[in-house]
Amino acid sequence: MTQVRPSFERVNGCRVSVQRAGAGPPLLFLHGARGAGRWLPFMEALSRNFDLIVPDHPGFGRSETPPWLENVGDLAYFYLDFIQTLGLERVHLAGASLGGWIACELAVRNQSLLGTLTLVASAGIHVRGVPKGDMFLWSPQELARNLYCDQSFAEALLREQPTEEEQEIVLKNRITAAKLAWQPRLYNPELAKWLHRITIPTLIVWGDSDKVIPPQHGPAFRDLIPNSRLEILQNCGHLPQIEKAEEFVAAVARFIQGA
Repeated sequence: MTQVRPSFERVNGCRVSVQRAGAGPPLLFLHGARGAGRWLPFMEALSRNFDLIVPDHPGFGRSETPPWLENVGDLAYFYLDFIQTLGLERVHLAGASLGGWIACELAVRNQSLLGTLTLVASAGIHVRGVPKGDMFLWSPQELARNLYCDQSFAEALLREQPTEEEQEIVLKNRITAAKLAWQPRLYNPELAKWLHRITIPTLIVWGDSDKVIPPQHGPAFRDLIPNSRLEILQNCGHLPQIEKAEEFVAAVARFIQGA
């Protein structure tokens, strides 16, 4: 196992929890609405080739909730400052779901600090006639089952017995996610028209059975981001990094090395 180095960083007055491990080119991974949680197998695998940095977003997990946090754009600017505060250069930026949306908002503002961009089942845009799943209205059981194609992952999630602290973090994450993405659901109506500004190499990864953000969003992102390519993982739901961890890690490593 790679040694994980947990820490707290202060950026713009906000104390942020960070997990970090590995060595090599910096890879900043932005988590989805459920939070970063524990160090997962895909993180362990990525840290063998990269300096993997996984923060809890402001308002999520063990990070503080700053008074300035009002929308996803605020998090985009925060992470630009985060990258500079940590002294990172040519960062490989990856984001899943809500984290992909943040990554897009960051990149359209300033991509000069980035080497590549990886979007995983990303929120952020709307595809006409393709409704997203409503994670805010699903019960915990429905959410668990709709996150995965392979229901053994859902069963394992439903068997978990979270501690009181973990339950509080789940509630905190849901509240912040709703604040950022309740209306309109999981997208910014203004984002699509600016995605052409992203000119760095971009990889888009999607599960073919995603019930949260359907896979039709993958080609839509690809068509809006000039230097991008799309990989669809078969028999996979909304969390390719978990459900198809080996394929996901191989795709990301291959893409970054090629770029």
